[in-house]
Amino acid sequence: MSCKRPYNTVIKMVAVLWAATIAVSCSHKLKSIDSEAVSEAPTQVVIDMDASQTENGVVQMRLVAKRMERYENPDGDTKEIFPEGFNVLAYNEEGLLETQILSDQAQHTVIDDKEQWSAFGNVVINNFLKGERITTDTLYWDREKKTIYTDCLVKLSSPQGFMQGYGMESDERARNARLLKPFDGYAIISEDSTGTGYVDTVNFIGPMYKR
Repeated sequence: MSCKRPYNTVIKMVAVLWAATIAVSCSHKLKSIDSEAVSEAPTQVVIDMDASQTENGVVQMRLVAKRMERYENPDGDTKEIFPEGFNVLAYNEEGLLETQILSDQAQHTVIDDKEQWSAFGNVVINNFLKGERITTDTLYWDREKKTIYTDCLVKLSSPQGFMQGYGMESDERARNARLLKPFDGYAIISEDSTGTGYVDTVNFIGPMYKR
């Protein structure tokens, strides 16, 4: 499925040349894996998942999801599907809630020891401390490199203004998001609706599952 092109009410331009030279493929649906690689029947189903990653007793990241389905095969390949999406929360060094990632669907795969996280459909990335909000259709997270990226249409709003384009790269906390192919346009936003300075006062230690 191709990325949806914007109905741009801020920058009224028809990028015919751009559309002719740039082709971006993005999917709203979970990408499938060969049925021979991973069992078709889930080996585990978790309802109301709430899992945390800690370091020295301090929460670094937290993942919340209504449903998680885990599939695996004898070779050790695994796929975890979040059919109703997830809510990922990342905290800074001072323990403040810095970044949030939301999506309609998501999945986590480990195939041949290669790990990948993917989010699909209405992906929203908020960096509360910077007051930035990024929206796109598909997002990938490389845990080893600690980066997030996409080739899809990206809209970025901040207290400084609004930008959009195709493709984005950033560190995993969206502190330095960069549009790879921005449109030739810029508009000032008079009021930023994104809150800043959020503090999460509840510390979740370890994963909590409701089966």
